[in-house]
Amino acid sequence: MRGVTGDHYFSTEPTAEAHRREVTFTVEGRIYTLTSSSGVFSADRLDPGTAVLLRKADLPGPATTGALLDLGCGYGPIACVLATRAVAATVWAVDVNARARELTAENAARLGLADRIRVCAPDDVPADVSFAELWSNPPIRIGKSDLHDMLGRWLPRLTPDGVAWLVVARHLGGDSLQRWLDEAGWRVGRHASQKGYRVLRVTR
Repeated sequence: MRGVTGDHYFSTEPTAEAHRREVTFTVEGRIYTLTSSSGVFSADRLDPGTAVLLRKADLPGPATTGALLDLGCGYGPIACVLATRAVAATVWAVDVNARARELTAENAARLGLADRIRVCAPDDVPADVSFAELWSNPPIRIGKSDLHDMLGRWLPRLTPDGVAWLVVARHLGGDSLQRWLDEAGWRVGRHASQKGYRVLRVTR
């Protein structure tokens, strides 16, 4: 990614020594305990933005089918919640960070979800897969140009009636991202706001 130097959670191969830890959080009464590590996004806790997204967006349920996308999966909290709830769906967990992908695969196996969570790098997702839902706490800090490129790549892979759920901190450009999506021809609704975060619902 342009302008990125050093070791970041969006590095493809983190060089920092891996210090593993457990992160526990609750979504709609279910407790999740996942393994995290240094070198991945929000390694010490469930990121507050992700927590708002999982609390405020419309989570899938048993009737949800098709392919769901966790874009920028980190160590897998969103993917694991989606796969736990949408038992008839397949969840694609995508991240550029190899350590994050390893952790997501490990956490999926730990929860008995390995058969329905497909973990891969962005370029390894088959071109013919379309997504009924896209979920993301997008990496705002990669810069506006790269962020727009990322969303411009993945949003068009929604099915005709698909929906994307995005969470963005207001002070990191949540409102400007909403304007950019509007100008790009997407239908964007501010579904919820909490603790300085915007939850955006994006459809065609």
